[in-house]
Amino acid sequence: MLITDLNQLPEDEARAIVRVWADVPSWVDDVVAARPFEDLAHLEDVAGRLAKEWTEQDLDAALSQHPRIGDRVDREGAEGDHSRREQSAMATAAADIARRIAGGTARYEEQFGRVFLIRAAGRSPEQILTELERRLSNDPETEWREAAFQLAQIAQLRLEAAIDDDTTPEAP
Repeated sequence: MLITDLNQLPEDEARAIVRVWADVPSWVDDVVAARPFEDLAHLEDVAGRLAKEWTEQDLDAALSQHPRIGDRVDREGAEGDHSRREQSAMATAAADIARRIAGGTARYEEQFGRVFLIRAAGRSPEQILTELERRLSNDPETEWREAAFQLAQIAQLRLEAAIDDDTTPEAP
């Protein structure tokens, strides 16, 4: 999709697209309301700036439907497609690593009351495990903020995958 297409969509259609990036209702509304965007960089700037305003409640709402790391993603549509791609490295995880991640995510959920969220794209299962183990030592305040930062990174990657930068320099 081109940035000009996003700019011209009816609000409800634009919201449906932005919601796939991060299902934080106030953020979705604010991103859509900020249209028109000059270019992809402008959209990324606005979305990133608005993500810094997320609260712990925003994070929890967004994660209520989020799959666990390593779980099979059965969700249909764009969000399911993104999740499957983002977690594709887990399909090749060694049995011991997968077992340790499963155990760690169970401890994480018990400790923090939400699923463990990490930008899995570009990370190996071993890197995911290392981050999970490190984050289990976080206090609740530090951890919700770190999880929100991970959600913002995921939203950024999804945004970049969804929008083509249609601003090309004009020939002299």
